[in-house]
Amino acid sequence: MNREDILKKAQAENHGKDYADIEAQKSGTRAAYFIAVFLVIIVDLVNGFVLGYVNRGMDFVLFTMAFVAFLTKYIKLRKRHELIVAILWGIAALCMLACWILQLCGVAK
Repeated sequence: MNREDILKKAQAENHGKDYADIEAQKSGTRAAYFIAVFLVIIVDLVNGFVLGYVNRGMDFVLFTMAFVAFLTKYIKLRKRHELIVAILWGIAALCMLACWILQLCGVAK
């Protein structure tokens, strides 16, 4: 196989994207995730100090994001560790959803 055949095969496997595009997308996604985590922590702290409680809806979104990330990783890699972590994030997300619903109903603060 010559160089051109290898390049065509690699591009076909990556759906027409080159390696640099894929890596840029990965690093952009990673950076966005860390910024989102940082902002949720800031919003939770401000809510805690100003309002006296933390809005669990923000935490629900954050935990769901982590759940989806690990579930996607498990689906692609089929590693048991990724599934276990995804399940734990999923349980945490469901707990935050329940807390948020209780907050909205006025049962919890």
